[in-house]
Amino acid sequence: MFEKIYKKVMSRLEKSLPSWLHYHSPGHTRYVLDKVIFLAEKEGVSGKDLLLLKIAAVYHDAGFLIGPKDHERTGCRLAAEELKDYDLSGEDIEKICGMIMATRIPQKPKTKLEKILADADLEYLGTEKFEEFGKDLYKERQHFDAGLSLEEWNKVQVEFLSQHSYHTNYCKTYREPLKQQNLRYLLQEIDQG
Repeated sequence: MFEKIYKKVMSRLEKSLPSWLHYHSPGHTRYVLDKVIFLAEKEGVSGKDLLLLKIAAVYHDAGFLIGPKDHERTGCRLAAEELKDYDLSGEDIEKICGMIMATRIPQKPKTKLEKILADADLEYLGTEKFEEFGKDLYKERQHFDAGLSLEEWNKVQVEFLSQHSYHTNYCKTYREPLKQQNLRYLLQEIDQG
């Protein structure tokens, strides 16, 4: 079942997402799926819950197919509509939507599964990929605000990192230290700017 859903959604993302989505791209969806699988294992999640997590990961930014505004809610609607064709209960689809909505900023996940997807979505903040992904997000933001300077963007990132919290034990332990290092790096960049 998952392979069918994955192929269908990824094919649409690859063909239909606007080219200015440098960050919210099919590559980001694959990255989040990979991190969901990794974090689920670290947090002891398997079976049906892992399946639901993987489906939520694939749909978490699918709302961008319609537009960026309120894309999580749009992604929920898409998922709820399309997942009726599969062997999933109404409760399963509700859980998937809860996970998708948990990626909305500011993140407020309630369940273990919501926490895993929320962390998978922003796991990069505490990794070596922070700068690379940040550049992609900056290019994407410039689509809406062409005058956004790198210094202004760095200030946005500092505020975001300062307010962000991880939710899973794994990310709190292994991603938070590097996230703090990335924050210090940004603060230095701003000071030198």
